[in-house]
Amino acid sequence: MNLNITGHHLEVTPAIRDYVQAKLDRVIRHFDHVTAVHVILSVEKLRQKAEVTVHVRGKDIFVEAQDENLYASIDALADKLDRQVLKHKEKKTEHAREALKRQATE
Repeated sequence: MNLNITGHHLEVTPAIRDYVQAKLDRVIRHFDHVTAVHVILSVEKLRQKAEVTVHVRGKDIFVEAQDENLYASIDALADKLDRQVLKHKEKKTEHAREALKRQATE
């Protein structure tokens, strides 16, 4: 997995980098087919914004979250991303099951 973390109007410290990696490792653990992850952390006035694009085979999953605290926005981002990755995984397995059912009835 290729992980790229960038900051807009903010310096990405090693502590922030480690925190993002820990949160994303928890999410990526659910799904093996992740090829690249691009994280953008930015500051817009009083709002801290975190965005992530996860490249999986056949689809790109984009999630963003905003909060007054950067760590809270990263937490919200990880929760949203976890739900979307699980939803994508369920769709993939459901399509595979239906294809197997069709082959068995033919």
